[in-house]
Amino acid sequence: MRVLAKDIARAAADSGKVEAAGWVHRIRDMGGVNFVVLRDRSGLVQLVFNEKPVDETGTPVTLESVITVKGKAALNPKAPGGAEIQVESLLCLSRAEPDLPFQVNGDVSKMGLETILDNRILSIRNPKIRAIFSVQAVIIEAFSAYLRSKDFTEIKTSKLVWGGTEGGTELFEVEYFDRKVCLAQSPQFYKEALVAAGMERVFEVAPAYRAEKHDTPRHLNEYVSLDVEMGFIESETDLIDLERGLLAYIFGEVARKNAAELAMWNASVPEADAVEKAPVIGYEDAVKLASDMSAKAGGGRIFDITPEAERFLCEWSMERHGVQLVFVNEFPRRYRPFYTFPSDANRTMSFDALFRGLEITTGGRRLHSYKAFVETLPRFGLELENMQNYAALLRSGCPPHGGFAIGCERLTARILGLANVKEASLFPRDRKRVEP
Repeated sequence: MRVLAKDIARAAADSGKVEAAGWVHRIRDMGGVNFVVLRDRSGLVQLVFNEKPVDETGTPVTLESVITVKGKAALNPKAPGGAEIQVESLLCLSRAEPDLPFQVNGDVSKMGLETILDNRILSIRNPKIRAIFSVQAVIIEAFSAYLRSKDFTEIKTSKLVWGGTEGGTELFEVEYFDRKVCLAQSPQFYKEALVAAGMERVFEVAPAYRAEKHDTPRHLNEYVSLDVEMGFIESETDLIDLERGLLAYIFGEVARKNAAELAMWNASVPEADAVEKAPVIGYEDAVKLASDMSAKAGGGRIFDITPEAERFLCEWSMERHGVQLVFVNEFPRRYRPFYTFPSDANRTMSFDALFRGLEITTGGRRLHSYKAFVETLPRFGLELENMQNYAALLRSGCPPHGGFAIGCERLTARILGLANVKEASLFPRDRKRVEP
């Protein structure tokens, strides 16, 4: 029976024969003794050969070849995981070419992002890069588990839609039989429809698409959106409270399950009590604060929640509250979609969550009154005849509700301190990259 790398030390303590399988990660010829580091999904294990490691035909094994070995496990504190396998037989399951275009066992900190992404099929094998997606898997698992514990229902909505939820034009068109449809920017309409249908609390983990011509370290044209919607709320503060608990749980699960991966990236996550202390600051106060901080740093004035402002606000929160997490609310109506619920003539019940210098969440309360909906459309240059599905939803009776979305790649990148959000996408899509 195959034994994983992480379990070899236990097998060695039992003095048992073992069988292991994986990829050849490194080969070292020490003269009389040869060492091969084998990589599997659980980690690395050292293999010891008294002769040069060759396959069943006598051909030397190559890096990234897939092999299976049998031998005796032995404790060795100098070996990865504190144990090794003294190999008695080797079988090559798949031989890799000797001159691969990417050094899988190399130091990724010394490799450019384009090199990593151009060779994604190979670079994803690097343990440090693969660690990113082990963390991301736990983020998604924890996101879903926490919401289920709060009586939310998971949904899956269509990504082929008639138009933009937010009335925008930044949409990817798709041929659909004899007409064109679009890839969904957001599950916004469907989330609201299901809240109005009586589910009350729903969430979704799914891709979202934005046809924005960005080329920045913070944008993707296809990303994973962690969406939440809930009924019977009073204001955006109900959503902020929910996200506090959600983020605290996610961080706790990542700390518990991904300690090794965090160590690879010299990263950490905030404690639950730190998340609880994250401040809420109104938009106007936030802009003024960021502008004052910019002036003290020798920069220019800030007039909006720009990327620079996001960094300043997170620094302020760290200094004052001990956590680089801050919620900015009360955004002006002109900066929010038509469906955002107004708190007065100029402000809305909406918010952004900023974490370690980057916006990871946008959300807020939505309009639930048909009358208010009809009155709002002209202010945003929208016409009722083009919003019939939304109108039908609100005419049918809809509770006060709201929600938010977390960018999964952005949250992953902020946890690990990645310089570019593309690093947190398995196969990123941007203006120039559509393969592999």
